[in-house]
Amino acid sequence: MWDDPKALNAFAATLASIAAALLAVGAVVWAARNDAFALREVVVATPLVRSSPENLEAAIRSDLSGTFFTLDLDAARAALVRVPWVRSVSLRRQWPGRLEIAVEEHLPYARWGDSGLVNAQGEIFAATYDGELPQFDGPDARAAEVTARHREWDALLAPLDLRLRAVAVSARGGWRLKTGSESAPLAIELGRDEPDARLARFVAAYGRTVGALARSGTRVGEVDLRYRNGFAARVPGFREKPAKRPL
Repeated sequence: MWDDPKALNAFAATLASIAAALLAVGAVVWAARNDAFALREVVVATPLVRSSPENLEAAIRSDLSGTFFTLDLDAARAALVRVPWVRSVSLRRQWPGRLEIAVEEHLPYARWGDSGLVNAQGEIFAATYDGELPQFDGPDARAAEVTARHREWDALLAPLDLRLRAVAVSARGGWRLKTGSESAPLAIELGRDEPDARLARFVAAYGRTVGALARSGTRVGEVDLRYRNGFAARVPGFREKPAKRPL
């Protein structure tokens, strides 16, 4: 081999590659242990409404390991999305020792069940919120559908001055709505079949039925739309008098 120039060149190239690889590994190890490349600043680059920069920095500092070059961004991202109100994050390194965080927060759209919240995308999340929101109930897997239905049906009921305050879907797929105000609620039983068509028929008939009763001073508390050619209405406090027996 020593008399073969080609073999010597190949051998030298191999040694050079090995040396370069060892130098690269050594450089990485040195950078990982060198305090000169430690992350010294964590900056939140987006304005926050619900979260606080202090909470974000505390969450990420507890999971940070490595230096500017060796920081595990996936682990840092996973730590941040566990912070209440954080929906998603993007991370960017800035030389020499700065980590920039861009945060997308959840926008609360409704309450879910006993303790959860739903964002505008129909995703369930856990956070504390004291403001007024619609109430949603149902299987977790249907949260996005319930959110979309609320948006559609609320717009359909808006011309009647009926605010859609609650939407519930049962495990079997039956829909129930609550509209009106706290003092004058109106429950709407839609059932499972053709809920859109049923609600549209109710809206079309509202002015000459429930609306007409309201204008005359009679408040309807519940309507059941699960009838083929009409609907049943219930007036709070109304009891049908029993028929008199003939003498």
